[in-house]
Amino acid sequence: MKHRVLVVGVGSIGERHVRCFLATGRAEPAIVEMNETLARDVSRRYGAPAFSDFDSAIAAKPAAAVIATPAPLHVPQAIALVEAGIPVLIEKPLSVSLENVGRLRELAERRRVAVAIGYVYRVFPPLVAMKEALKSGRFGAPRQLVAVSGQHFPTYRPAYREIYYADRARGGGAVQDALTHLVNLGEWLAGPVERVVADAAHLALPGVEVEDTVHVLARQGPLMGSYSLNQHQAPNENTVTVICEAGTARCELHANRWLWMDRPGDAWQEKAFAPAERDAAFVAQAHAFLDAVEGKAPPPCSLNEGIQTLKVNLAILESVERQTWVSICRMQ
Repeated sequence: MKHRVLVVGVGSIGERHVRCFLATGRAEPAIVEMNETLARDVSRRYGAPAFSDFDSAIAAKPAAAVIATPAPLHVPQAIALVEAGIPVLIEKPLSVSLENVGRLRELAERRRVAVAIGYVYRVFPPLVAMKEALKSGRFGAPRQLVAVSGQHFPTYRPAYREIYYADRARGGGAVQDALTHLVNLGEWLAGPVERVVADAAHLALPGVEVEDTVHVLARQGPLMGSYSLNQHQAPNENTVTVICEAGTARCELHANRWLWMDRPGDAWQEKAFAPAERDAAFVAQAHAFLDAVEGKAPPPCSLNEGIQTLKVNLAILESVERQTWVSICRMQ
């Protein structure tokens, strides 16, 4: 049986979700989009029924939903869906503040409705393989994590000036748009961030004022973390290294491989994966979410994990403003 999956908002990421849920062969997407021209185009392209308003879409009782609207709308829309008993996949970041996040969590727990956050790195095959190796204990306890990422944003996201990215209040800027992926990945690999100190600035991207370069130092229990990202360099590279007491593991996402070294002076050993299609990770994420909807497995990134990363996002922005260490707040 195929699931009717409602995609809320069909800008570039929303349309990708429509396409990728359709590709699973397990879903029949429907859409809700206020822009009539966009709704009509996407509906025709994928044969997806279109709703012009959110309430009517909920009243049609979809089996699940994906929220791909600007970040300030995520939590209110998720609350409405969960209240209707509809499992939901929320695009990252979960929000731009903690307002009503606790209410969403309490409601999801009480109604026993699956809520997932769309941190897609968690289904990348080389990262999954590296995570399993770290979890097995073969490298010993993690001591340090170094994540470095950069790409030329005008090449890969040429519409960045016109979308949410240009406005931090809508989830824009390098911290909430891109670094949040690295932070969530680092927490998945090595545990939750407890405090941060950060620096960020707008250095290069034309047409916007939000930060395009970020440096973060983090404490994750005894582990020391470092996260560095820019959105203006020529190479499109993304590397995360976890240095452990008995070895080092590294994933090069741009090369679709993970590497490890057990003894000083040895050569790197590696496991390479075949080049993936552009949508492969999002199709895998769609499958994983549908498994959660069916009660077969927990989602790759839970609501609680998404809340934790949101708190780190906010702490990083606060640290940049205050120019000091900031501890991650605990929600009651």
